[in-house]
Amino acid sequence: MLILLPPSETKRAGGTGRSLSLELLRFPALTEARRALAEDVVALSRDPHAAIAALKLGPKQHGEVETNRLLWTSPTLPALDRYTGVLFDALDAASLSAQARSFAGRHLVIHAALLGPVGALDPIPAYRLSHDSRVPGRPLKRHWRGAVASSLAAEPGLVLDLRSEAYVGLGPAPAGSHFLRVLTEVEGGTRRALNHFNKKAKGEFARALIQAGVVFTDAVELLDWAPTAGFQLEPLPGTSDLALIV
Repeated sequence: MLILLPPSETKRAGGTGRSLSLELLRFPALTEARRALAEDVVALSRDPHAAIAALKLGPKQHGEVETNRLLWTSPTLPALDRYTGVLFDALDAASLSAQARSFAGRHLVIHAALLGPVGALDPIPAYRLSHDSRVPGRPLKRHWRGAVASSLAAEPGLVLDLRSEAYVGLGPAPAGSHFLRVLTEVEGGTRRALNHFNKKAKGEFARALIQAGVVFTDAVELLDWAPTAGFQLEPLPGTSDLALIV
């Protein structure tokens, strides 16, 4: 079973681990693609004006250029601890038990624009790169899409995709996977998609999955489990998508 999460623009600085070693990351078939992109991002950071434009940085974010310049030498944190923001605040990795973290290490993957999908406990540095960043000579969608799709397709079992559609564009999950849509009911009983607040719901759902520690074999088992954990989860007719109703 694989649970796919999007990354966050905001990240915890610093780290306690050694510098980035691509050989320690999950999905080793992506190693050379990771190396090529990381080297390009470091090279871009040597021209601050170009980097600021490519990364779409505001005046208070110019320090992110230096963060990228130090990619190969800065300390690392497990990916699950590196990211902050609404989704990861709701997931609250710091309060997970050792057993839950171990389960996350086996079954939770975070899709980084810089490194592609990485395991929850993979050691990664702080960085700044988004799905829509423009690295000269290396369009991210073209760089990642085929390689990421192949790596994800090689994973056995149920694949539950909690990524944003922008990150799906950097590497679709295999056929038979289940994309999670967060919906809310409005007046009249109709449902609409949530935008910003869908991140909180995804974080809470991912946390519940990690804490449950169950390797679901198919969507039927997942749908049966959801109400026992306090979630309203439904299949979307005519698709393989699942709807989390909040």
